[in-house]
Amino acid sequence: MAGFTIERGDPVRRQRVAGWLDGLDSVSPEMREAIITAWVSAWVSSPFEILEEMPYSLIAPSYRLMDHVNEVTRAGIDLSRRAARDWGRETDPEVMIPILVLHDIDKPLLMVREEGTVRASALAAELPHGVPGAMMLRDLGFPSKVVNTVATHATNAPFHGSTTEAWLLHYADLFATDHALMSTGGKPFYQRHWA
Repeated sequence: MAGFTIERGDPVRRQRVAGWLDGLDSVSPEMREAIITAWVSAWVSSPFEILEEMPYSLIAPSYRLMDHVNEVTRAGIDLSRRAARDWGRETDPEVMIPILVLHDIDKPLLMVREEGTVRASALAAELPHGVPGAMMLRDLGFPSKVVNTVATHATNAPFHGSTTEAWLLHYADLFATDHALMSTGGKPFYQRHWA
């Protein structure tokens, strides 16, 4: 069960996607188009009519996915600059930006909103977060470092990548997740107790 179809989409959808994604000005025109196609494919394959309806998470269902993605992208870009300047850990924007912008590409496929309530989709019972997104990105021809990082980025993934990009995504994602949780009345990850 793939749960998605690859679709380039009409110009209006492509323009809507391009209009809300931060970071597209930092990649080549070819990568920009591939990123837009990935998001259009996720949108068309999802139950959500408009981008603004897409929820970020079951733990913060009123927070918009589009806001979370942009917060992760901006934080990740900032962290990438610091990692390069402070520690000499360089990243390639043609890899780092797609990882940041596409890390939650499967979220629209993993949730549904019915009668005002957000719940997990049938696909979410079949595959864990990250895997459907990685499958889509592989089908679209993204580099393996992008595909592998997206596949293993979720905090509950059985293992995580050891690349600089995976590390930077992890902290950018948790930073943005804590903002989503706090702004919707939830408890941020940094205050949770783990057994």
